[in-house]
Amino acid sequence: MAIQIIKKGIADTIQDIGRYGYQHLGIQANGYLDYQSARLANYILGNSVNAPVFEIHFPASSFCFTRNYTICISGANFVPLLNEKSIAINTAIEVKQNDILQFLKPLEGRIAYIAIQGTIKEDSWLNSHSYFANSIQKDAQFEWEVSTEISNQFLKNSELLSSEIINEMHSPIFSSGPIQFIPGPAWNDLTEASQKLFLSTEYHIGMQANRMGYPLKGALLQLNKPNQYLSAAVTRGTLQLLPNGELMVLMADHQTIGGYANLGQIILVDLPRLAQASNQTSIHFMETTIDTAHKLYQQIEKKFIHRS
Repeated sequence: MAIQIIKKGIADTIQDIGRYGYQHLGIQANGYLDYQSARLANYILGNSVNAPVFEIHFPASSFCFTRNYTICISGANFVPLLNEKSIAINTAIEVKQNDILQFLKPLEGRIAYIAIQGTIKEDSWLNSHSYFANSIQKDAQFEWEVSTEISNQFLKNSELLSSEIINEMHSPIFSSGPIQFIPGPAWNDLTEASQKLFLSTEYHIGMQANRMGYPLKGALLQLNKPNQYLSAAVTRGTLQLLPNGELMVLMADHQTIGGYANLGQIILVDLPRLAQASNQTSIHFMETTIDTAHKLYQQIEKKFIHRS
């Protein structure tokens, strides 16, 4: 094998775009928490933008390469070290046989991605390599295979990508500004005071945040009257009101249905910003529309050349 885990991280996994079309069977979609960073790393290397990557949390795993590869690290800056020397993120990096990749400390963000140039040599399940519940263990081994097509696409993308363009694609993930949401079926069940409170105060991500959901700490909200909601389909970005008045944002490993009050849906382009927010980051929310959400997503999509 070609990549070995020599130190286990706290919650590192392999993720891709996820496995969709199976929620009616109770199977979660999983996938990247920050799809923009993962796709950027793949794009820089000439991979399919939705290809599997290592999703890294801090404290992070350590990697030993037993053959030569080209890699790209994106997302959070955990100060990556190759053979104890700092290397750049959002940059194609050549690694050699017996090189060691480690991460020193978190400077920005909460999730990093390691893309490997090539195609993972591992069986998928339901058209996805995304992990659920379990994490990468020490001594686990993985292998990627590089094709001529991917190498050619890498050379083509290298000609197109300047540092300014890469920064333009990366910096919005760590920008400030309100997180936009589309009101959900229970939004109007909130008291008027709670609606105003939600839109005017700041929240922080709770310490129990994980791939399943991010609890939000801040003002408690109230419904006009106690209500029993039928369980309904949920997805990443669904904003739930818990019985104690606290809020939960469902993330990539969310359950397939939920019975809590559905206050709204965080738009797709803002989910990476929320995913990367630290526990100290002040979060504000702003109401938006489906049309605006579509337009913003189309702007993101235009920055990538799609390859299946």
